[in-house]
Amino acid sequence: MAATCEWKVCGEEENEESAIIVKFSNGLVKSPEQLDFRHFRHIDKDNPRKKSRRIVVAESDRLAYVGNNFGSGSLQCNNLCSYFVGVLDKTTMEMKVQKANLFNLQPRIPGETVENANNDETKSYRDKVDTLIEAFGTTKQKRALSSRRLNEVGNETLQKAVARAAGTIIDQKGLEALQQEVAESEAQTEIAYFLPPCNKNADKREDVYPFDSLLSKNELESLKFVGDKMAALSSEDLQNMKKEDCPETVLRLIQHLPKTPELQSRQACCAWYLHILIKIAQQRRLNRKLGEDSCPQIIFNKLLKNFTVESFANGRLKNTVSVSMQVKIASHCLALLLHLEDQTANLTLLQRDLNISENKMLEVAKAMGLTISRQPTANLEESGVQDEHKMVSLELPLVRYERRIDGRKRKKMK
Repeated sequence: MAATCEWKVCGEEENEESAIIVKFSNGLVKSPEQLDFRHFRHIDKDNPRKKSRRIVVAESDRLAYVGNNFGSGSLQCNNLCSYFVGVLDKTTMEMKVQKANLFNLQPRIPGETVENANNDETKSYRDKVDTLIEAFGTTKQKRALSSRRLNEVGNETLQKAVARAAGTIIDQKGLEALQQEVAESEAQTEIAYFLPPCNKNADKREDVYPFDSLLSKNELESLKFVGDKMAALSSEDLQNMKKEDCPETVLRLIQHLPKTPELQSRQACCAWYLHILIKIAQQRRLNRKLGEDSCPQIIFNKLLKNFTVESFANGRLKNTVSVSMQVKIASHCLALLLHLEDQTANLTLLQRDLNISENKMLEVAKAMGLTISRQPTANLEESGVQDEHKMVSLELPLVRYERRIDGRKRKKMK
């Protein structure tokens, strides 16, 4: 059996230094002189956890009120603050400042036992409210309670039915086959979310990934000023850009501008926009000073909204390029290159400019339904060494790749 606690009435001879301030939880007392107040303290003075425990009891002819400074029903303000009260001696007219303890007195209903109180503590707030509605609620509240409980029973029945149906499907198809189907659908949904808008039923190749979804007319018009500057670059300027680690994909577009003025301006604008996309993908963040430079405001807002996520660090709000946003930039760059190079693109150059892995770039190309091929190219800077590049092209109908998620096979022990 658990050890019992003993309480002792505090007398005036014990010279209590702290005053007692009580409040009643169920209202105000009109005639406090009719209440009989008693103060109890724990008898174990040596135990530091129990020596400060106090109980205040106020009894009347009809009801008794009880409050304590420990347990779940106590006021936590005693632990957070120190309270003081001035006690006026009417004979000497001197006031003595004493430390005060606050007690919340609650009515103790006759017949209520400790077991019932413990059971009430284990109940949740919802269960307690439901009990009150059952006892004192209106007809409308009781009807709503009955309807909610019926819905809970219906939900449990539905969950059991779904569990039985899922068990039947698992027994028929097998757990591994279901896991593979779920993984494939999740992978396709995840990558497809970061792809540019696609029209799989298009009759023309250029309509599969519409150019207007990549750059609208207003956005393309805003890039005309910076595009004309890029189209007017000399060979020396291009060499300086190459020394400054300008993306190889952008340099090739500028070096092979069309002769038609309209197409030349369009490709130069797209090359500048592609340069900005590759730049923020490399830096993994969007600097707000970019909007103060030559970047048009409409383009800066587009980059901020579509290709960055907000992060809060060191008390500042930053626009960073997450891994998923990097995949989104790669897909939009690839779709833009397809429009500029007759629905073909050098996947290897773009992958190197974006500083992403080759496998991730291949996943983007496969998710877009592009045809992948290999093309050996001579690298003159490395004495004619053959460098095999991966090329992609958009062919109708789009290629549908099956995603392999099987793990590596273990080598057999000889």
